[in-house]
Amino acid sequence: MTTFWIFIALVVLIGLIMIWVPHFRQQKLLQAEESGVRRQTNLELFAERISILEKELQDQLLDQVEFEALKKELEINLLQDMSQKGDDSLDVEIKSKTALWPAFMTLCLLAVSGYLYQHLGAYNELANPPQASNPHQGMDPAQIMSQRVQMMEAKVQAQPDDSQAWFSLGHAYISANQYDKAIGAFDKVMELVGTQAELLGPKATALYYKANQQMSPAIQAVIDQSLALDPQDPSTLLLVGMDAFFTADYKKAINAWQMILDSDRDDVDRTALMNAIESANMRLNEGSAMPNGESTQKPAVTSNANTVAIEISIAPELADKVADTDTVFIFARATQGPKVPLAATKISASSLPVTVTLDDSTSMGGDVKLSSVGEVEIIAVLSKNGSVKPQSGDLKGNIKAVKVGGNATLTLDTLVQ
Repeated sequence: MTTFWIFIALVVLIGLIMIWVPHFRQQKLLQAEESGVRRQTNLELFAERISILEKELQDQLLDQVEFEALKKELEINLLQDMSQKGDDSLDVEIKSKTALWPAFMTLCLLAVSGYLYQHLGAYNELANPPQASNPHQGMDPAQIMSQRVQMMEAKVQAQPDDSQAWFSLGHAYISANQYDKAIGAFDKVMELVGTQAELLGPKATALYYKANQQMSPAIQAVIDQSLALDPQDPSTLLLVGMDAFFTADYKKAINAWQMILDSDRDDVDRTALMNAIESANMRLNEGSAMPNGESTQKPAVTSNANTVAIEISIAPELADKVADTDTVFIFARATQGPKVPLAATKISASSLPVTVTLDDSTSMGGDVKLSSVGEVEIIAVLSKNGSVKPQSGDLKGNIKAVKVGGNATLTLDTLVQ
């Protein structure tokens, strides 16, 4: 905006120069012309009078002394006339133009420019600048992701042999929680370019999310196949580390993530990996399965912009199935994209009912934190044997969606069979 107004000022300045400079130049020319006419007239009169005196001297009407005296007088008069600013003897007086005309032209220039700009230019846009256009304005994350998937689907339909397009579509399907389609997309890529570890890793990840983050022999077989082709494949090792972390096998998680760092690959987020390893080391040193949380009971649920406050209780009909030695695990994961836990904590079942707060201090490691998303799913598991994975006899409850910065009530109301 500043550059625009500087440009406008320069244009106006050039216009004023074109009006006023000729005026001042004309003033000087008129003054020079007037001075030249006066000087020429005085010289002509002087020459004419000298001629008359010389003729009178030849006709002996004047003697030499009188001639010299009169000539001297004419010379003095000429010098006096030449030194005067004006000459009243001129029949025609040259008058210079006043500044009224250029001043009038200046006002016209400014008035006409302002009028034309206001009616034909972008005056309204400058006075009320529009907001930057956002192609996703008014769309929620699910709609944005759906639009992205549709665009990628159109691309692979137009170019069915583009392996890179199929690969990108597979990852988009994972982010959209369309795991069957993601698996199909990665299989299509392998049909085009052959079986490779960098394709088996994402496929195993899609299978893992489809199984609700439960490792199965089929998924493990895909992981083993991938690592046999490339023992340092990042996508596969990330999945191995994540599952190990989630099952409290922190040593295995650290080893898997450290292998990625040691591979010197430039296509991984090294900062996120180092944060994840640090978080796993903390859990390993503490000897706890999840981040320890504060479990102070509160009369009301409160929260701030970057936290989620959850009031947890037991369904009355299941109260007799709870022992004080049981442990309750609570974690939050994004409602959109990969179902990776963003924050987690644990409490003793003896403290129920209780209000817990999840925030970035209860992060599961990595650069994706609770404060980076707008909405999360809350899952709570009352475990009989200290495992975060629900097993027969455990109790479970969940909240499908709660906004970060909000609060909610979760009831453990499902008996795991």
